[in-house]
Amino acid sequence: MHEQPAGEAKSLATNATVDAVVAALLTLVGIVVMVQARKLGAGWASDGPGAGYFPFYIGGLLTVGGVGILYQSLLSKKADKGSFVDAWQMKQILSVLLPSTAFVGVIMVVGMYVAAAIFLACFMVWLGKYSWAKSVTLGIGSSVFFFVLFEIWFKVPLAKGALQPLAFLGY
Repeated sequence: MHEQPAGEAKSLATNATVDAVVAALLTLVGIVVMVQARKLGAGWASDGPGAGYFPFYIGGLLTVGGVGILYQSLLSKKADKGSFVDAWQMKQILSVLLPSTAFVGVIMVVGMYVAAAIFLACFMVWLGKYSWAKSVTLGIGSSVFFFVLFEIWFKVPLAKGALQPLAFLGY
């Protein structure tokens, strides 16, 4: 990875803000679990607890925990106002997250092996600063190795993609 430039980087979010967002999501998940558990039957039946009994109380714990964290992050004097992520760090995160997300989408189109070869080669060139020759060789070599390992030796098929680019091999 590249070195962070000297000087103070602009903070994009504080720890307290991220805590509040996660706490709000946790509270929402807890409420959804509780509502759905009530639909299943969160009470005590003649033969013991209903199907939603334990999920209801787990949802309650999630909700209480989420509200507590939300209170701490928004109203507490001890809330952590330190930087959670700055602009340079976010750029580094996105330089891996966005291509990885695209990789998952490309798998659906051309399959795991072709997508992995492209992904690995591009990452080697872009982030590793390797030559295209080395990158393409290693990308294709790795995909061939995993194709042989999974498809031939283990007989475990991986995603082939909508275009089926390896159909000519009989797979």
